[in-house]
Amino acid sequence: MAIRLNHTIVYSNDKAAGAAFLVGLFELRPPSPFGPFLDVALGNGVTLAFMDAGEMDVQPQHYAFLVSDEEFDRIYAAIVARGLPHWDGPHKATVGINHNNGGRGVYFDDPSGHLLEIITTPYGVPR
Repeated sequence: MAIRLNHTIVYSNDKAAGAAFLVGLFELRPPSPFGPFLDVALGNGVTLAFMDAGEMDVQPQHYAFLVSDEEFDRIYAAIVARGLPHWDGPHKATVGINHNNGGRGVYFDDPSGHLLEIITTPYGVPR
């Protein structure tokens, strides 16, 4: 059996807000409660388990999502329509879209400050 990522915990200031943000922007199925988590299922079998951080400080993480060109267009349009700040790189220096590896990518923050990224071409794989 090949080893595959199954799930990861996403600590949030508000798990409902974090899960709703991702579900709404990506047009995913509603989150499912599981114990202290709100699980958001992605199309490749990976689950993001949103959990309230409680007294802990949320340490911002980076989550990159590989999307089709059509999905990129739809998600980017939603980012712009919502007025979300977005950048062409992780250092948040330049507003806009990058064209790394012949694809497109954009970075933006979720409500807890996690740096999210959508890309149309995986890194290290020319298009």
